[in-house]
Amino acid sequence: MPRMVTLRCVPTVPERLHPRRGARAPRLVMLAMLLALAGCATDPSAEYLGGLGDPVRGAALYAPRNLGDTSRWAGQPAEAAVAAEQVEFLTQELATNPRYAPEVNPAVLQSLQTAQAEMRGYLGIAPGADPQMVITGLRRAATALREGSRARAEAALASPAFAAGPAGTLQRLSTMPRLPRTAEAAGMVASEFDRLERRR
Repeated sequence: MPRMVTLRCVPTVPERLHPRRGARAPRLVMLAMLLALAGCATDPSAEYLGGLGDPVRGAALYAPRNLGDTSRWAGQPAEAAVAAEQVEFLTQELATNPRYAPEVNPAVLQSLQTAQAEMRGYLGIAPGADPQMVITGLRRAATALREGSRARAEAALASPAFAAGPAGTLQRLSTMPRLPRTAEAAGMVASEFDRLERRR
């Protein structure tokens, strides 16, 4: 089995699985990368395959892990922030991305929109908040929390989008429950991207 080398939870490409080695190589590289990242708390839409992969596809493939049971992030507010950001990111991208919006089953987008409303309702995010503002705030908060700075995390969440306030949002991130509509959307989006992959 090829040897994996990792750095900051971003795997390198094993030499035996490099894409130039044949038509099956890209699929093998993808599998190897996903296996290497399986234990990492990572934001697939920000650094999917070390920045080499499609971030939308990365977020979709990771959806069952990150969103299938959000209660796994209770007590881990940084990881909960990443999960919440993923809901926003996927919903936004599947609605507007010129590559995916025309291809994705509308039921998948509807499921994600329901998950977005559920997540926003739990975290106290304003229903009409700009998705990019929410994504940016959650990503910055997650980074700050991982670096041990609650003050910077609160600063990242100090915007009108986070109607529960910085402290309230962090408290809710720390006690994340299982969100059933979010879990349902996670399964649907992963299955949809598998369908799109097989169709190609």
